[in-house]
Amino acid sequence: MIGPGSGARVYLACGTIDMRKGIDGLAALVQADLRQKPSSGAVFAFRGRRGDRIKLLFWDGQGFCLYYKVLDKGRFPWPSAADGTARLTAAQLAMLWEGIDWRRPSWSAPPVRSA
Repeated sequence: MIGPGSGARVYLACGTIDMRKGIDGLAALVQADLRQKPSSGAVFAFRGRRGDRIKLLFWDGQGFCLYYKVLDKGRFPWPSAADGTARLTAAQLAMLWEGIDWRRPSWSAPPVRSA
């Protein structure tokens, strides 16, 4: 994914949104609900009601970028609306984008190589 660097601030809008919203509608949500400046350079993540779609809104310094992903199978892990806003690291955003549960990643030990 072309986008923000590893030090980017990431805000996840808990709950669901109307996925028909475009850049202007999402930017308004960022200001009203998340109380953030949409052009701050942070990444803002939103999920639809069915859970299989997310949108990321990001200001790259010249304009807004809107990333949209629909999972073929499964759902994106997401906190409830009661949680308000969640702050993620760039690594957690990468896991989220791949459909991995960023709250409980499954870590395993590397395979043992025989000599």
